[in-house]
Amino acid sequence: MNIRVKPEVKARLLRAAALRHTDLTSFVTQSALRAAETVIAEADTIKVSERDFGRILELLDNPPKPNAKLRAAAAALPKTR
Repeated sequence: MNIRVKPEVKARLLRAAALRHTDLTSFVTQSALRAAETVIAEADTIKVSERDFGRILELLDNPPKPNAKLRAAAAALPKTR
């Protein structure tokens, strides 16, 4: 991967890499990877309020009876062995 940065940005990155006793490539790669993992974790996390979370748990513990639409959808599913 090739990137272009302003000289002052490169200088800051080089300084930070030196402070971590690593080379620029390793420093940038590790920093970018940490940022990527954070972004992915945030995208994979569903956030709900405490009230909504309580409602979800309540529905899981006491699901409503299937209505006509749900029964029709279940009937349309392919049969499995």
